[in-house]
Amino acid sequence: MSATPLDPPATPPDPPTRMTARAAALLFVLCGSIFLGGVDVSVLGVALPAIKAELGMSATDLQWVVSAYVPTYGGFMLLGGRAADLLGRRRVSVFRLAVFVLFSGLGGLDTGAGR
Repeated sequence: MSATPLDPPATPPDPPTRMTARAAALLFVLCGSIFLGGVDVSVLGVALPAIKAELGMSATDLQWVVSAYVPTYGGFMLLGGRAADLLGRRRVSVFRLAVFVLFSGLGGLDTGAGR
C-alpha cells in the first residue's frame, strides 16, 4: 500500500487589507443611520410626559402609545427595506435621509407659540 496525500496543500489566505477612505465613509454613514433609528425610538420616552399632560392620559395608557409606535416604526423599516430591494439601496437611503432632514428642520423651526 502506497501513501497518497488526501488533500493538496492549502494556500494561505490573503492578508487583510486596509479599509479605503470610501469604505470608511460608507461605514460612518451607515452607523449614523442606525444610530438615528435608535435615537428616534428613544425620543419617545422623552415625549411621554408631554403626551400625558397634553392628552390627559394615565400612566397605564402611555404604554399603549409605546406599544403602537414601536411596531409601526418596525413596519416602516420593513417597508423601507423592501423599497430598497425594488428601487435601489442608494436611492431609498438618500430619500429617507432627505425626508428626515426636512422634518427635523421643520421641527426645529417650531417655536411652540400656540401652546
